[in-house]
Amino acid sequence: MTRSALPASLDALKLRAQLAAATAQSGWTSPAARSAGLAHVRSALDGFREQAFARLSGAGGGAAAAQVLSDGMSVCLHALFDSMAAGDPDGSAGIALCAQGGFGAGELAPSSDVDLLLVKPEGERPETDEFLQQFLYALWDLKIDVGGGACRTIDQTLDLTREDASERTALLSLRHLAGDETATQSLAQRFREEIVAGDLQGFVEAKLRERDARIEKAGRSRYTVEPNLKSGKGGLRDLQLMRWLAQFLYGADAFERWVGTRLLSVEDVSRYVAADDFLWTVRFHLHDLAGGKDERLTFDLQPEIAARMGYEDSETESAVERFMRRYFRTAMAVGALTRLVCAKLEADAWKAKPKGLARFLPPGMDHEEGADVGEFIIREGRLDFAHATQIREDPVRLLRFFHMAASRRLDLHPEAVARIGRTLYLIDDEFRRDPRAARAFFAVLLDSPAPMAVLRMMTEAGVLGRYIPEFGDIVARTQFNMYHRYTVDEHTLQALGLLREIEDGLHPLDHPLSTRIAPLIQNRRALHLAILLHDTGKGAGDQCIEGALRALTACERLGLGHDDTELVAWLIRSHLLMSDTAQRRDLSDPRTVADFAAAMGSVERLRLLTVLTVVDIRAVGPGVWNGWKGQLIRELYTATEAVLLSDGDAMASARRSLSDRARAEREAVLPRLERLNPEFAAWWVAELNDAYWVSFGREDRYRHAAFVRRAFEAGETTAAGVRVDRRRAATEVMIWSPDRTRIFADIVAAFAEMGADVVGATINTTASGQVFDIFYIQDAAGQPYGQQDERQRQALVAYLREVATGELTVRRRKSMPLQRRDAAFRVTPSVTISNEIAENATVIEASGRDRPGLLADLADVLADEGLALNSAQIDGYGERATDVFYVSHGQAKLEDAEVIERVEKGLMAVLSESETAADEKAAQRGIARARASVLR
Repeated sequence: MTRSALPASLDALKLRAQLAAATAQSGWTSPAARSAGLAHVRSALDGFREQAFARLSGAGGGAAAAQVLSDGMSVCLHALFDSMAAGDPDGSAGIALCAQGGFGAGELAPSSDVDLLLVKPEGERPETDEFLQQFLYALWDLKIDVGGGACRTIDQTLDLTREDASERTALLSLRHLAGDETATQSLAQRFREEIVAGDLQGFVEAKLRERDARIEKAGRSRYTVEPNLKSGKGGLRDLQLMRWLAQFLYGADAFERWVGTRLLSVEDVSRYVAADDFLWTVRFHLHDLAGGKDERLTFDLQPEIAARMGYEDSETESAVERFMRRYFRTAMAVGALTRLVCAKLEADAWKAKPKGLARFLPPGMDHEEGADVGEFIIREGRLDFAHATQIREDPVRLLRFFHMAASRRLDLHPEAVARIGRTLYLIDDEFRRDPRAARAFFAVLLDSPAPMAVLRMMTEAGVLGRYIPEFGDIVARTQFNMYHRYTVDEHTLQALGLLREIEDGLHPLDHPLSTRIAPLIQNRRALHLAILLHDTGKGAGDQCIEGALRALTACERLGLGHDDTELVAWLIRSHLLMSDTAQRRDLSDPRTVADFAAAMGSVERLRLLTVLTVVDIRAVGPGVWNGWKGQLIRELYTATEAVLLSDGDAMASARRSLSDRARAEREAVLPRLERLNPEFAAWWVAELNDAYWVSFGREDRYRHAAFVRRAFEAGETTAAGVRVDRRRAATEVMIWSPDRTRIFADIVAAFAEMGADVVGATINTTASGQVFDIFYIQDAAGQPYGQQDERQRQALVAYLREVATGELTVRRRKSMPLQRRDAAFRVTPSVTISNEIAENATVIEASGRDRPGLLADLADVLADEGLALNSAQIDGYGERATDVFYVSHGQAKLEDAEVIERVEKGLMAVLSESETAADEKAAQRGIARARASVLR
């Protein structure tokens, strides 16, 4: 039954009457009376909570709900204090109950701390301390989380604010609730006169430093896909900071006056109000679902909040992606407004000026004092337009303005930013086709010392998306999966930033191949433009094909010639080909290399696609790129370049190239091996086929040979070895054992049982019937398995020796219930079986939800059908695993239709198991799930 909603004043009157009745006989000292009184307060708080949630409507109502909850908490605390003070007038004398912080500003979330300050009179009085203690006990019994909750004198409070910026911030929103009002007034006046007025600029600087520290802790980018709603960049704290700075330094009518001076527009203020309402609405649902004051908008909560706020699937975006896009557009709007306000503070000397774009550059590259800025001017250390009509006279100046800011490493004047926002409408079709605009744009893209920074400024100002509408379509776009860490536009800008760093030679160790070939690339413009546009096809069908079509339109509009346009479109159409080939195909198979070389067509295109692939993977997020992926790309590049530089048939060239490389590697390692053991050296180079000799670096081969030589000299047929490979960010495990049915499945099951995740594997069967398999494993945190624990690594080795022999049966790990965060994703499984990809094997690709033991369960299905495993490629994209197996059936490709059908059904059953359980669990909890995006 829904409670009737009374005005706060009437609810307060009702509560006061209930408290008076409950404590009339024996006051608050009676346990029964106290219990009854607190029950009335709790009931009133619950009523206000219901009223607050009733204010929510679709994607709005949050600001009103926060005010209702704050008002309700205020009247309850006021009534409680007055009731307890009436029973103890001596102990409560001179005490003031005050709200501060967010609560003081009149806003409260369902599970937020209630920021309180109890101001007590000077001097020590046991009666005062006893009353304060009883009041705080009452709050704790009501389960009110008291933020601060301090009991201090005025002098003590002021002393603390002199030392602690966060205490100063909280006190700025001081609001009297109950008790001695003169104490509150005295504190507020002395705080203003003694603390704030003495050093306003220092006060502002401290507040902004506090903001920087908060954002650094929460995550600097406002585009991370699990943002912190309260403390993150563009979140509620930034809105509150902006409002306080405006009102505190410029007066209660600051926003109105800024609109009058055209620093802000009416639309800017409307965006502020809309952002505040939207973020508060999200926060109410977030606290309700999380059951506490969790401020992080995690994956498991996003689908349900999207459903509660009325978002539905569209043709191009799921409901949760539409919701998160609204969130990031809101964060962008908050960021733009914050930037304007902070720039205004700098212009008015309330805060120190930043280094401008120079903060994104290496030391020693500060902005140039007295720099020539051509048709523009430098005002208060920032770039500005020379006069108010400059943009309207020639709209192309908008792009030249950003180029000048980038080339001179200057930040933008707040009035210039405001003027840009008011003139975006001038960027129309005629503007987009103006050759002068194209020249200015490419100057920014290709010549800026910090392209990521200036392009982000253009994006947040609305210029880049307006000028390149294809890019505008992906601004604030998200992909609901655990692979991508940023929005699509932020990922793109980070890729461009990384490209410039590689061109400048800043990553010779992480990216040696890209660093070497980047200076050899002939068409930088095509590469940079392809990276800018490479993800613009997301949400419109096949992302590669659709992106290429959009690139054709964009390039024609920008005035590129036919050849350059086709090159950009080809790069976008092919931008996943190299990563897919390197990570999902057997690079020792001549068909793989020949097909890839045919797709490249020239060494120039190979170089372009290699660099694009590297920056695309690296810009997905921290930890996605690793040495293992780097090695695979280098191997594919080397093999393909040899084919492209040779004459004749691609297939024949690939076979010859791989054979020549294998022979050269055998010959290179042989002398060193012969010095140690000539008999072993001759046997070892003949024991392994060409696939092994083209798959590793030379130092890897020496290490592998040393491992097997020890077993060879000891007469052991089974051995296991382990080492931490920091370059590949994984632990390398070597297995030497007689071949047998199901050995691969048993080994990977053993890894799962020991808590190890296989991220790479190379399978080799020797001429004498031994297996020499190399695995790369990580722990659950994505770190090399046992990197700090030698005993853990050795325990794994001992276990693997027993498993390899087949004498020890490995228990298959039962599927564990999904974590809430993982269960939010509905992962669609798929299986493809092809006889066209490889020269001498059937290629089976199984894709579905990643989980411990998945690889072993898939391998069991193959072993059950008697399929021999020739090689395996393990790939992962967040919640999704894609495992590829090269198999044979009776020394040939798998052609039996019945076996193919059984294999496909068996693999699909394995992949679907977790999804069925997750659907049932979500239905029990009554919480929404969403389809995981397969876009990459």
